[in-house]
Amino acid sequence: MTVRAFAGGLALAVGAVLGVGPAGAADLTPAPATVPVAPVAYAPAAIFSWTGFYLGGELGGAFANSSWSDPFTGAVNSFHSTGFLGGGQIGANYQINRLVLGVEGDFDWTGGMGLKGSGLDSLGNSIGTSVNWTSTVTGRIGAAFDRLLLYGKGGVAFAQDQSSFTDLAGNSAGTTFTRTGWTVGAGLEYALSRNWSARIEYDYLGFGPQALNFITATPSSYSSSAYLNVQEVKAGLNFRFGGP
Repeated sequence: MTVRAFAGGLALAVGAVLGVGPAGAADLTPAPATVPVAPVAYAPAAIFSWTGFYLGGELGGAFANSSWSDPFTGAVNSFHSTGFLGGGQIGANYQINRLVLGVEGDFDWTGGMGLKGSGLDSLGNSIGTSVNWTSTVTGRIGAAFDRLLLYGKGGVAFAQDQSSFTDLAGNSAGTTFTRTGWTVGAGLEYALSRNWSARIEYDYLGFGPQALNFITATPSSYSSSAYLNVQEVKAGLNFRFGGP
């Protein structure tokens, strides 16, 4: 084979490749374009808010301490009573970051038996007190840790007091009145859901001296100055309106 013939054959082969290559490439199906996937956005968990109005009920126990001045010796006669109580509360909270501010009013009834206590003075006369109900109106301040709220409270307290006196001859006299005093307390509350929360609370109610004057049918008279304080431990359940 001559050089001229070899060159001619090579030229034909190159032409055949160039003629077929583009056609073959045109017959190939193009790869589908990749669809971009949006990144997944994870929203942070919502922080529970204590802002809103609420009402609820509560049950618990109470301990009362009564102190009467003895008109004969000037000594102080003290006696104690314990019992159960139950009632309800209504209030409102407003939360600023972790700070929770609020107001609340409550009323607790001690039942038909009341918180009853009795004692004797220096002559053996019987003296007694029965607390039928208590009530408070307070301001509250607390710190919120998501669904957990720790708080303190303070304000004015009220109590219905039935005081009695019975002399050695069995003659008796009594009086019923409403005491006004002060209260402080503390508690913790946990949100069970968007609107429901449970709490436990301790309150101290202090009442100053109350002048008592009794005149029996004998007649005999008895005058004293009586103090009263009540300690309460209560568990409650609240429903909050319009919780976020």
